[in-house]
Order: sequence, then C-alpha cells, then structure tokens
Amino acid sequence: MSAPVADRAPLPQRVSPDGTRPALGVDSDPAAARPAWRHRDQRDAETATLQVSVVVPTYHRPALLRRCLAALLRQDIDPERYEILVADDAASDQTRRQVEALAEALCPCQTGRGGPAIRYVAVRDRHGPAAARNAGWRLARAPIVAFTDDDCVPQPGWLRAGLAALSDGVIGAWGRTIVPLPDHPTDYERDAAGLEDGVFLTANCFYRRDALDVVGGFDERFTAPWREDSDLFFSLLERVAPNDKPGPFVQALDAVVVHPVRPAPWGVSLSQQRKSMFNALLYKKHPRLYRERIQPAPPWRYYASVAALLLALLALLSGSRRGALAGASLWLWLTGRFCAQRLRDTSRDPRHVAEMLVTSALIPPLSIYWRLRGAVTFRVVFL
Repeated sequence: MSAPVADRAPLPQRVSPDGTRPALGVDSDPAAARPAWRHRDQRDAETATLQVSVVVPTYHRPALLRRCLAALLRQDIDPERYEILVADDAASDQTRRQVEALAEALCPCQTGRGGPAIRYVAVRDRHGPAAARNAGWRLARAPIVAFTDDDCVPQPGWLRAGLAALSDGVIGAWGRTIVPLPDHPTDYERDAAGLEDGVFLTANCFYRRDALDVVGGFDERFTAPWREDSDLFFSLLERVAPNDKPGPFVQALDAVVVHPVRPAPWGVSLSQQRKSMFNALLYKKHPRLYRERIQPAPPWRYYASVAALLLALLALLSGSRRGALAGASLWLWLTGRFCAQRLRDTSRDPRHVAEMLVTSALIPPLSIYWRLRGAVTFRVVFL
C-alpha cells in the first residue's frame, strides 16, 4: 500500500453479481470481550480458518439487535469462517445477558451443530457509534472486518459476497443497501432512502483489518451517527489508495443489507440538524473530498432564508414597514418553496403536511446554527 494519493482519488470499482471486477476510550483488554461457546484451545485452532469479524454496535435496542443477530446467524457460509462482535455502547447488563444467552444456545453440546462465535464487547469511557465500532474491530481476530448496524438485516449471502469482493489488492468494499418504503412515504422516510446511494456506509461495508490499523479506525470525535463512515473512507483514500491501479475499493452488488426505516417522532427533522456540526469536522479533515463528494457549495438557500428573516425583524424594529414587508415576503417565498420541495411525491396526510409547514420554517436557522457551531468547535472556516 502506498502513501501518496493522486490529485483525484481513484473512483471505486464495482463487483458484478458473478463476482468479476472491471479493468480508544473503550475496554481494550481482550477480557472485555465475552467469550463465546468455544473453549480457548478450540478458538486458537480456528483462528487460522476465521476469515471475517462482523462488528455490530448497539445501544439499548434489544428487539432490533435480536433481529440483526438472527439474520447474521443465517449466513450461507461455514460458521467457523466468521465471528460476531456486539459492541454495546451502553455497557448494559441486559444486552450482555442477551448476547451471552444466544452464544450459549449455539453451543454444539446443545445444538449438535454449533454456530459462529459471538462475543460481547462493553464500550466504556468514550461513547458514540465511532467509539463502539473501534471497540469491536480492535478485538477482531479475522483479517477482514465487516460492519453493519443493529437496525439492519443482512441477507443470507451478505458475508459470502463481501469476502469474494476483497480479492488481492482490494482493501475495502461496500455492499448494496435496500431501504423499503411505503407507497406514500413521509419526508423523513424518503430522506432515509438516500442511504441506498451511499458509499461505504457502516451499515454495509468490509475493510481489511490492517487498513483500519493504518488510519487508526474511526475518529471518535464523530459522536453522532453522521459522517464517521465518510471520514474513514476519505482517510483511506488519502493514505493508502494506489495511484497506478483502478482503485482498491469496490462495490459488492450481492452483499445486500435491508435497512428498514425506524419510526420517528413528529418533527424529527429538527433534532437531526445537530448532525450538521459534524460536516464541519469532515470538511476540516478532507476539504477537497468533501466538496467533491459531499457538498459542492454551502447551503446558500438556507443562508438566504435566515438573511431574509433577519432583514424583516431588523426592519420591523427600526420602524421600516416596507423593509419588513420585503424581508417577510422573501422569507415566506423561500420557506414555501422549501416546503413544496419536501412535500413533492410524499404523503399528503394532514399531520405530515403540518409537520412540513412547521419544520420548513425552522430547519434553515437550526441548520445554520449547528454548522457554525461546528465551525467554532472544530476551529475551521466552514459555511
């Protein structure tokens, strides 16, 4: 693996369904990972055949975790080829008991057939999805690490397709993520469906463990589930991507993960604006890649909306009715246009329409606030 990267990073290549490819603040003591049913001598002997470690971060979601683990146990490869590490960001006794009970149930002395090793990892000190994933992969014993989330459902061929994609010279692969939607989705559901176009989402990706070692894994300053996966991918592009090859990153089209949309409370888009502050951190670390792959320019329409609102308020305070009317009219036009865009091809349920009217007025100032707060927090010029 080479250090320098070309002026433009090599574009990821795709792996077709037939497998061809064109052209720390956590418990770092291995004792923190609860052993599965295998005895120590058995585990040591099987490390040579272990090919992939699956890391699943979780936080007080037992039902979703149960569904995810059930899907991982249905993988169509030999169970001795993979292990599962559940990184519990809450370090809760309930989750520990849940994971250990499942591991015990897979004991070959009870089932007669056994299953993959399942280990529980308690995450302490630093928290967040980035810290939880670091806790998991740093205890992984396999040369390849697969990431998914506790609210995801990997399909039976997921691991097989991911392993096939990581041929010689490939250090990372991302699979195909499917987000089922109803006939008339809400704005929140349609926004979540954008995950289907994501690259190297931590819901569905594979990396060589030594590549994770090179960049130190996930940056734990990303304390929310936002941009930490892009940061890892960008770091690898800048550090280990060869300049003279099509690229060490591929898409495994048959590595399918279904990502159902979780129910969300009314006005959820408002609380999601806090994630915007982590855009500033990603931009600080990778300014060129951020502009090329994430956001070519600042959200000027948000700034225009906030400016129009401020103009209306200042004019009103100064006694200028004409100025206040002009500012208010511009703000109403921008807000109405934004609301119409969000309602296009989405649910017309009155409750949803009311949500769009209210949140369309509040999102621009909230988004700008969190972006600027991120710029101050991470000490970067970022609009």
